[in-house]
Amino acid sequence: MPLVTSTEMFKKAYDGGYAVGAFNVNNMEIVQGITEAAREVNAPLILQVSKGARAYANHTYLVKLVEAATIECPNIPIVLHLDHGPDFETCKSCIDGGFTSVMIDASSKPFAENIEITKKVVEYAHDHGVVVEAELGTLAGVEDEVKVSAEDSSYTHPEEVEEFVTKTGCDSLAIAIGTSHGAYKFTAAQCTRNEQGILVPPPLRFDVLEEVSKRLPGFPIVLHGSSSVPQEYVKMINENGGKMPDAVGIPEEQLRKAATLSVCKINIDSDLRLAMTGTIRQFFSEHPDKFDPREYLKPARANIKELVKHKLINVLGCAGKA
Repeated sequence: MPLVTSTEMFKKAYDGGYAVGAFNVNNMEIVQGITEAAREVNAPLILQVSKGARAYANHTYLVKLVEAATIECPNIPIVLHLDHGPDFETCKSCIDGGFTSVMIDASSKPFAENIEITKKVVEYAHDHGVVVEAELGTLAGVEDEVKVSAEDSSYTHPEEVEEFVTKTGCDSLAIAIGTSHGAYKFTAAQCTRNEQGILVPPPLRFDVLEEVSKRLPGFPIVLHGSSSVPQEYVKMINENGGKMPDAVGIPEEQLRKAATLSVCKINIDSDLRLAMTGTIRQFFSEHPDKFDPREYLKPARANIKELVKHKLINVLGCAGKA
């Protein structure tokens, strides 16, 4: 089937108590690993592209890779989404260039300015049959060109969401409840250690999510910065020449709980990068004489596929929902 918007996808997710996985893509192997996993477990997908990914791989290449995925997986509904669009011009470029969904992230702006910028994007997008995700609250961490210190992060204020959604007309809303961008989401000082000495991050603010849901009944909520940072891949990286101390992610059981509430879209990015990097590092440690990219990218793609299947089935709960 051709690319779709997330409108029907989110309605089914909200009513069904699950979330759709939104996976950032940068190259062919990542697209293949994600879509092959979704095809095997019959799950809907959001493939999203950041400003940094467009600069790295080129808008046209990324669009054509995702279009190829719709041909190879004709029974899986796929959305092509712009992640963290920084301004109207970037959103417009993606809308004009074949995307079916865009995010305008003006969350760092004052409330009134966030509304003004978001509304402008919404009006243009809706005129072209494209849906819009907006953001209230600011997540800490680093992802591509999004860099926010812990001191500058802020939880979403539930009392603002009704006015924001009404005035902007956005189709979904990303909120800040304690998730964080990147693989280094939390400092050691923000965490506690369990009996095994493993760092445990502070719990998500489900009270904020529940209050937002009360104020926006039936409205799809989005979580960014929700990678779990699988420790097996952190270990694989560190055992093969890497240095990633204290890389901590969001516990999967908390993401599963969020998916049963009003969260219809959960963004997952760093986990895939860790799987790819860890696999490639291990491959070269075991095969120092190899040089053909196909030989090391093939197992990397396979591990991405298995990781995504796990997320779709056990974390997002969207397997069998295509």
